[in-house]
Parts: sequence; structure tokens; C-alpha cells
Amino acid sequence: MANHEHKHDHDHDHGTSCAVPKFNTEDIIVRADIMAKTKELASMIFTSEEVQQFQRAEKQINGNERVQGLIAQIKKKQKEVVAFETTFKNADMVAKIEQEIEVLQDELDGIPIVSDFQQSQADINYLLQTIVSVIRDTVAEKINVEDASVEDPEECM
Repeated sequence: MANHEHKHDHDHDHGTSCAVPKFNTEDIIVRADIMAKTKELASMIFTSEEVQQFQRAEKQINGNERVQGLIAQIKKKQKEVVAFETTFKNADMVAKIEQEIEVLQDELDGIPIVSDFQQSQADINYLLQTIVSVIRDTVAEKINVEDASVEDPEECM
């Protein structure tokens, strides 16, 4: 294993006899076995029914001319809103265009494949949030990460 230099930000003085470094987040290197299990978990998630449903819905969305047309119109009108807000300073036109966007968005939301796509996104988000919560709670059973207070080791006193 190669030697790596790390910057350590210390907000307190440990003295010369104490070897308790404080690491910056970007200095933390994940152990290879943890990274391998993480990649294995990511692969399992990728093959889950939630992700498969999302990919099917995404393919339908991308291949639907009506949906793509509405999305393009909404994006164009959003750019118009920015122009009328910043360049032309015309609040009346901003309100008018925002109303047009709302009508287009309602039409888009009324298309069944769009709601399927949105539901599949929500399902994946829920799955990922659940996984993160389980990992956090399982680790927290062993150590209380969020409430941990840093105390000086006895040898530093």
C-alpha cells in the first residue's frame, strides 16, 4: 500500500504526545472491502424492480413525441420568463408566461406515462432513502455518530 500524505485540520492542540488526527472529509479513504460491498449493493439496486420500472418508464417518456414536445415548450417558456424577469423587467409578461407554463405542465402531468415515470422516480428515491436509513441506524446501534462528543484521550491530558 502506497503512503499518502493528508492535510489534517486541527482546531485544538493535542501537544506532542497525542496522535489523534482530525481528518477532512476529502481525506477519508474508504477501505477496499467496504467499497466492494458498496458496489455490490449498487449492482443489486440497479437490478431491482423499482429501477427496472424506472428505466421502462424513462424509455417511454423519451420516445413519446407529445411528451417531448410539451417538455420542449415548457423549457422554452421558462427561458422566456427569465428574459422578461431580468432583461425586460416586465412582470405582466412573466405572469402571463407562467400561466402558460402551468397549463402545459397540467397537460403533461395528465399523460399516464408521465405519472408512471414520476411514480417510478419516487419509488427509487424511497428505496435509496430506506437503504441509507437502515445503514445509518445499524451503525448507530454500535456507535452514536450524531451525538458523539470528542473528548481528549487520557494520554493527552
